[in-house]
Formats: sequence, structure tokens, C-alpha cells
Amino acid sequence: MDINIRESIKDNFKNATIDEIKASIESSITEGDEVTLPGIGVFFELLWQNSNDEEKEFILKKLESTLKA
Repeated sequence: MDINIRESIKDNFKNATIDEIKASIESSITEGDEVTLPGIGVFFELLWQNSNDEEKEFILKKLESTLKA
């Protein structure tokens, strides 16, 4: 059986509201469940792919400062 995780996650959230997406992200982080990491990764991938250079620079600076904290 061949499962495409990216497409499955995108399909599961294609009609999700902002509140549903937020709840999913916060739940994934709060629970600390390793199983949810691929979903967070797909969200990040979509964010990155749909960001312009200025937004990407902001994301990178935020990550850098957070990792150094």
C-alpha cells in the first residue's frame, strides 16, 4: 500500500477553518506526539512554498533566534 502523507494531510485539511487548523497545530505541540510531526512538516512546507522572499527571511530569522534561545 502506497500512502502519500503530504496529499493525505492536505486532503484532510482542505476545508478546515482557521480555528480547526490552529487547534490541530496547538494540539500537536501540546501533546508532543511524534506521530503528528509529519503534519506539522507539511504545514511548514506549504507555508514556505507560498511565502515570498521577505516572508521567508522573517521565518528564518524567527527560527534562528528561537533555536538560540
